[in-house]
Amino acid sequence: MLKKNSQFLEDLFFISDLTVVSAAWLAAYYLRFYVLPVREYGNIAPFETYLVFLVPVAVVAGITFRNFDFYRSKRMVSRFSELVLIIKAVAVLVTVLVAATFFLKQFPLSRLVFVMFGSLCVAFLSAGRFAVRSFMGRLRKKGFNQRYALIAGTGPVAVTVAAALLSRPDVGLVVEGLVSVRGEDVGARVSGFKVLGALKDMRRLIRERDIDHVIFALGFEDHGSIKEVVKDLNDEAVDIKVVPDVYELMTLRGGIEEFEGIPLVTLQDSPLYGWDVVIKRSFDAAIALVAIAITAPLMCAIALLIKATSNGAVLYAQERMSIGGDTFSMFKFRSMAPDAEDETGAVWAKKDDPRRTRFGAFLRKTSLDELPQFFNVLKGDMSLVGPRPERPVFIAGFRKNVRNYMLRHKMKAGITGWAQVNGLRGDTDIKKRVEHDLYYIENWSLSFDMKIILLTVWNGFINKNAY
Repeated sequence: MLKKNSQFLEDLFFISDLTVVSAAWLAAYYLRFYVLPVREYGNIAPFETYLVFLVPVAVVAGITFRNFDFYRSKRMVSRFSELVLIIKAVAVLVTVLVAATFFLKQFPLSRLVFVMFGSLCVAFLSAGRFAVRSFMGRLRKKGFNQRYALIAGTGPVAVTVAAALLSRPDVGLVVEGLVSVRGEDVGARVSGFKVLGALKDMRRLIRERDIDHVIFALGFEDHGSIKEVVKDLNDEAVDIKVVPDVYELMTLRGGIEEFEGIPLVTLQDSPLYGWDVVIKRSFDAAIALVAIAITAPLMCAIALLIKATSNGAVLYAQERMSIGGDTFSMFKFRSMAPDAEDETGAVWAKKDDPRRTRFGAFLRKTSLDELPQFFNVLKGDMSLVGPRPERPVFIAGFRKNVRNYMLRHKMKAGITGWAQVNGLRGDTDIKKRVEHDLYYIENWSLSFDMKIILLTVWNGFINKNAY
């Protein structure tokens, strides 16, 4: 019955997709010839030509979608992955159709129609998938359309997988229980999940409990057991997945990639590459230039006041660490006596620090001492947004005592950051600051940068922890 239902849903989705593609093709024709100014593109093409060509459009779409495995169960596939799959399939579809028009001379079709058709296909198919996912999610939360899974393993990774599935009832994958390697804890409960048997009992458990999915989440030392069990399950109609034990070692943007058919597990990676680097750098340089132009009169006034109220240089260059562990000289308006660290060496700034000048205390409280860092951004030493850079002498201690501290240096240091707009400045909890910095790196986007900049301006530059 389960297989019949799956085949019915697959056929339903297939017909639905062909309907959506047909609608996109006709909509593209309408937009091209009845919405855009026709006089710029020539006369209106006969509708019959496009209606007849709808047949090859539907045929090629059907073949393409089948080849892209559009109708495989995607309960555990992210929406982003599904969108990427749709874009790839539509790109192939449009390419094949355009190529076909060179051979089918009786179909003189507008190239602009193909461009619109591809865009509409992606939009319509994505919207359709989203609607179906939402509808199916609601049904599954009510107990319909359920599938059943066994988790092979009883360790932390297995419990994490089981708990994740339990937290997502919209996926409709019910964890029947855990399976231990040797069966020594059969009948016991691990974090609320019952151990149903040993690996040797897997075939029996699959048949008795009508299991659809088997997920191996074993410890590294037990991975050798998987090969024999999988070989034994070759004739069982179940989906089999493996969660590598290195899952627990993944830190920053970890994931699985493929190279020439070889799965590669990334434990940590930089979030910026390719065009993202260019976009962020261009954004930084443009905003820094504007900021320097706007604040130039203020910086000149601050420089004069520093000279008038204390001896010493106007600017202070301090060694800080940025991306990749490289150091640079970070500029600040001098806010302390020129010989502030001659006797003490490098020390953490504290409240009512006696080393500050009178005007320097005001500069630090208002964060105006940070204005010269726009020149660091312009040079490329810093970014507008990123983890705040620290001095190497302090980092030597932090990296020993704070887990994942050095991962902050996977991204260029910034004038402001996610930690700072959440009040974590100055003498605040280093661990929380690192957590916020890593969250920013993990979720970086240009819109996130804009949000942090706006929050920095909105919250003002005065902070109780700035001293």
